[in-house]
Amino acid sequence: MFAVISDIHSNLEALTTVLADIEKRGIKTIYCLGDVVGYGPNPKECLDLIIEETKWCILGNHDYAVFYEPTNFNYGAEQASFWSREVLELEEEKQCRDTRWSFLGELPMRQALKSKLGTKPVTIDFVHASPRRPINEYIFPDDVYTNPLKVRLLLERVKHICFVGHTHMPGVFLGEPDFYLPAELGDVYPIIDDEKAIINIGSVGQPRDKDNRSSYVYVNENEVHFVRLEYDFETTMKKIMAIERLDNFHAERLQNGR
Repeated sequence: MFAVISDIHSNLEALTTVLADIEKRGIKTIYCLGDVVGYGPNPKECLDLIIEETKWCILGNHDYAVFYEPTNFNYGAEQASFWSREVLELEEEKQCRDTRWSFLGELPMRQALKSKLGTKPVTIDFVHASPRRPINEYIFPDDVYTNPLKVRLLLERVKHICFVGHTHMPGVFLGEPDFYLPAELGDVYPIIDDEKAIINIGSVGQPRDKDNRSSYVYVNENEVHFVRLEYDFETTMKKIMAIERLDNFHAERLQNGR
């Protein structure tokens, strides 16, 4: 059994809530799909928790932006990246500073594991964005209608199961192509032999599906369970609004999950 989290975006209140729930379920292994930083007010604390609590983490586009440069970001996201970088650079404790920068600089673009879920061995891929462009390609639910060829081509790159984040919108892409919201699946996707799926696990720290609760998944036997959790978003909002260089929109969106 393992959990998969993504898109924390420096939201400490959301991350601690999710980690507490994972611990309560007795889950010992956590994988992270990146975007630990960006947008939110607590980059140092969130990095420290991800370093401590996860088995590994992969590179998200906001992690890349803080370590290297923002690419194709809007102004608010770009400024949040520059502010996060300064916060990390101004850390006075050298060991903490070096550990965080080393972690960001060594994040891989993808991971994979072979596991036995149910009766057959499967390959599970982990990327931040898509199996084709792992850091910054968006796969939106509407793509199954507006660009079905794109979804089919992405599924061709998947051996069996691929977990993604990036859009902050949880659900499952299947091969017709189709997209299923977690609610349409009863919040459980059964991994079926020989059925390919791209599974978006949603966002811990900045949900965008009009549900402001944190989102993550855990895998038990051959089932992927979608979890939503209420957290103290009002505290996160106040922190963002108190930091002049962070756009208030990134606080306001937490209230409405957008």
